[in-house]
Amino acid sequence: MSKICQVTGKKMMVGNNVSHSNKKTKRRFYPNLFNKKFYLPEEDRWIVIKVSAAGIRNINKNGLNNVLKQAKAKGFINQY
Repeated sequence: MSKICQVTGKKMMVGNNVSHSNKKTKRRFYPNLFNKKFYLPEEDRWIVIKVSAAGIRNINKNGLNNVLKQAKAKGFINQY
């Protein structure tokens, strides 16, 4: 699976390693992703989604159902 958050849409970014001599080489910045299990009480089941640390904070703040609806509307997640 790709390294993309299913809640926020965060994905890998590209940048440079800069050495002491100021020589630049390409590198990748990966998001802080977790495979996390959440319980949906409305459907009485557990779901597993790949979510970033920012996505977990977003779920804690706004609630799982609201966040999943927003992620589906933005196209980050197909089904849950």
